[in-house]
Amino acid sequence: MDFVLQKSVLNGAVQIPGSKSHTIRAVAIAALADGTSHVQSPLDSADAHAARRVYRQFGACIDELEDEWRVQGVGGNPATPADILDVRNSGTTMRMALGSAALMPGGGLAVLTGDDQVRRRPCGPLAEALNALGATVESTLGKGNPPFVVRGRIRGGEATIEAVTSQYVSSLLLNAPLAEGDTVLHVPLLNEKPYVVMTLDWLARQGVRVEYDTDLSEFRIPGGQRYQPVNRPIPADFSSATFFLAAGALPGNRVNCLGLDMTDTQGDKAVVDYLRAMNASVEIDGDAVRVEGGALRGCEIDMNATPDALPMMAALACFAEGTTRLVNVPQARLKETDRIHVMRVELEKMGGRVTELPDGMIIEKSSLHGADVEGHGDHRVIMALSIAATQAEGSTTVHGADAVDVTYPGFGDALRKLGGRVKSEV
Repeated sequence: MDFVLQKSVLNGAVQIPGSKSHTIRAVAIAALADGTSHVQSPLDSADAHAARRVYRQFGACIDELEDEWRVQGVGGNPATPADILDVRNSGTTMRMALGSAALMPGGGLAVLTGDDQVRRRPCGPLAEALNALGATVESTLGKGNPPFVVRGRIRGGEATIEAVTSQYVSSLLLNAPLAEGDTVLHVPLLNEKPYVVMTLDWLARQGVRVEYDTDLSEFRIPGGQRYQPVNRPIPADFSSATFFLAAGALPGNRVNCLGLDMTDTQGDKAVVDYLRAMNASVEIDGDAVRVEGGALRGCEIDMNATPDALPMMAALACFAEGTTRLVNVPQARLKETDRIHVMRVELEKMGGRVTELPDGMIIEKSSLHGADVEGHGDHRVIMALSIAATQAEGSTTVHGADAVDVTYPGFGDALRKLGGRVKSEV
């Protein structure tokens, strides 16, 4: 499916769907917990479905009710899967499930794989840490990427990991408390710290203890713990909201994003500060964040904590006076695509003036025009290019737009509701 877009004025309100990051953590914890959990208002998307499917294969019973998933957990003892665990396009599920597979009782093994994009995404440091804790985790191709063969069970111990992605640390924090022995985890490098803070908040809410240094460089995880059942609603997703918050900042637009909790642990709520730094008008009223377009100005933004926001911020920067620098985010090259390179290539097709940095991008104010652009199978690239297209002269076709189903199946409908002139073509 492709999106075909024309220049549009966007005005109105949009209800933001549930957080992918929260939903996958909720599924993993509920599946590993004792008793019955109630995951309320989960994200209904391909990535969330991948997590649900994988943890069912670990033995959890997951019933889909109206606006709730009811989960009967395995009490810290995942079953040996009867078939290959295929996470499809969900890198988060791959990392979390890799740790959970290392909790299987001795004798069983699990094979984890995914689609082409996931098989290119590195997991080697996580596999090495799990091996140091007593599991046997092997990359079938010997390159540190999926597919993996896993034999449990981690015992605890000591491991050091350089976390170019925070998901390595989150996987260890979610699963190590269920090992028999204590774990000490040394983390000399940690990108995307807010996602680890999110994981720690989930652990604390579910009765699991972890001690850690204030800079998140060392974690001390007592073993032999149990998860309490989950019973909470999933917060709205700031990563998905980023596209409509930024859309509101474009000239002539006014967008109200509903359901957002500014006290939540999600790192991408920092996008509100980024927009203010670029001179957008932002008002917060309860769970509503309203952004109104104006004379945007370029600035420098450290995006280490918010790599998922890079595609949209790069597109937005094309409309800001002067120069915008998006820096300190090398891990953006390790997502579904190399987002730094891909966004430069696709924005240049539309007339964008963009320079790649090893760890970011430099964007000059540009006059964007319609073009044929590729989504590269990356939901965030597709949504960023689509928002940019609503300000471009002429018609823009974003190819492969069905990949938005990974996190935001309703994106096209929400854009149309705001006045976006977008058609879906097969």
